[in-house]
Amino acid sequence: MSQTLKAGLASLLFIGSSSSALTLTFSPAALAQSTRFSDVSSSYWAQPFVEALANRGIITGFPDGSFRPNEPVSRAQFAAMLDKAFTTGSQRSPQNFSDVPSNYWARNAIDSAYSRGFMSGYTSNRFQPEQSIPRVQALVSLGSGLNLNPRSDINGTLSIFADNSSIPDYARDRVAAATERNLVVNYPDPQFLNPNRSATRAEVAAFLYQSLASNGQVAQVDSPYIVSQNSIPVIPSAGIALPPGSLIPVRYDAAERVLLAPGESIPLTLTVSQDLTRSGRVVIPRGSQINGELRPANLGNQAGTQFVARNLVLPNGQTRPLNARSEIITDVETVQRGANLGNILTGTAVGAAAAAVISGLTGDRRIDVLEVLGGAGVGGLLSGLLIKNNVDLLVVEPNRDLALTLDSEFAAR
Repeated sequence: MSQTLKAGLASLLFIGSSSSALTLTFSPAALAQSTRFSDVSSSYWAQPFVEALANRGIITGFPDGSFRPNEPVSRAQFAAMLDKAFTTGSQRSPQNFSDVPSNYWARNAIDSAYSRGFMSGYTSNRFQPEQSIPRVQALVSLGSGLNLNPRSDINGTLSIFADNSSIPDYARDRVAAATERNLVVNYPDPQFLNPNRSATRAEVAAFLYQSLASNGQVAQVDSPYIVSQNSIPVIPSAGIALPPGSLIPVRYDAAERVLLAPGESIPLTLTVSQDLTRSGRVVIPRGSQINGELRPANLGNQAGTQFVARNLVLPNGQTRPLNARSEIITDVETVQRGANLGNILTGTAVGAAAAAVISGLTGDRRIDVLEVLGGAGVGGLLSGLLIKNNVDLLVVEPNRDLALTLDSEFAAR
């Protein structure tokens, strides 16, 4: 499935190939992004870190296919991740914490994290396994377990953070050491460490990955949120704007094409393929997503479709209105009466009206046309199509160039 089509494509259907039968179903969920995790899209800020660690078996998702990147991480969960990520030797004997019984699910991981110097307990011999771990504690843990020490002036290194005064005294040396080695990843603004906020699953994945990268165990990731000791990545600045007529390079690089009937509208999401800059400043970052829809449009006397943007979702999650559109697409595929349903629709996402037309022409009644039409409200499009022997459906190919043109100024904030 596509990594750019969203679950919001509620009026699309999808058919996949099978060794036996082909079944067409009306299922919005079938068009959700199919990265490893349903809630970690290809443009999500932490996607490279999360996917890489999942591939190495260091982190896992939930039975429903989600990763839940914004959920806090408990100390027990963090210990389990550390146990899978690192193979350092023991520095001390395990501690029998009073609140970690022998049958506790993470008992072995907690013993390992303690004995290898990554984590310690609290007073009264307690580990507090269910407590959410703050970002600063996660960084201190990594610094301690990996025996990282500052190489230069601690206060000078930490001055890169606008909120460095919030870093607890006990943590300053380890956080400085982690910063020097590019272990710190701050989203959405690299200048703010937010040390005492609970670390999310996505943030912990980023910290762990950077720890492995610093030792050469994994490849370096190019992310604007990795904090460098020498510079803070450029963040879009106010007072800069892209003028009307500017081109926005986007991609729709799905594995499937889209078929839609003339006059049909279909929601679609595109991804910005490169940074858009103005006066040396990033206005629209690469990886931003543009929500909109394919709408009916005519090129002369020829029916076509055109992507019209509705809003822009920046990598930090901020949503902005966007006034832009693509060129008009008039590519068609002719569907003959009696054609084979599987030959037409394998690996294809289709609009509800197009699905009904195809069903009528192929005679394949496995599609409940009335349900599709009722759900999509496209009955008016079909009155003149279902009586024909062949119909030209509009087609958008997977690697079609859909560069957008701004219709009005877009200013950075």
